[in-house]
Amino acid sequence: MATALRWTMDGLYLLCVWAAGIAFVLISAVIPWAVFTRYVLNSAASWPEPTAVLLTILLTFIGAAACYRRSQHINISFFANLLPDLGQRLCALVSELLVGAMATFMMIYGEGLVRTTWHNSIGDFPFLSVGVTYLPIPIGGSFLLLFVVERLVIGPPPLDDPSIEPVH
Repeated sequence: MATALRWTMDGLYLLCVWAAGIAFVLISAVIPWAVFTRYVLNSAASWPEPTAVLLTILLTFIGAAACYRRSQHINISFFANLLPDLGQRLCALVSELLVGAMATFMMIYGEGLVRTTWHNSIGDFPFLSVGVTYLPIPIGGSFLLLFVVERLVIGPPPLDDPSIEPVH
């Protein structure tokens, strides 16, 4: 059971990393194109800025879930580290539960945002639903919640590369 859960979460993590990585690369290509068309061609393209914003939403919410799984998120543990072992474990549990609560919030209210804006279209992309652009919020929340459950049930994933240290 634990092996199957870990294997599934590893696959989900890779999906998040690839999605965020592709979004990052595309953002890195779109922004220079916008600058080139504006300042070199003197004819600014209208699509790069909204495209970069949409890709940033994807990068933020899906990438954050991946960073959480690898413990590469902001983590301030100075005061928790001063506590005895039991206090540190309690702080870690409360922290995981708070992240789980935030993920649940993202899922519930993100889904409401998607549902509310589903029939609206984006001015620069009339074929694209605004709701579709907000899908990374509840999806990222779902992934984040699954990673929290993984940590609570079988512990944090082992680091594949010993040279990579989690941020504390």
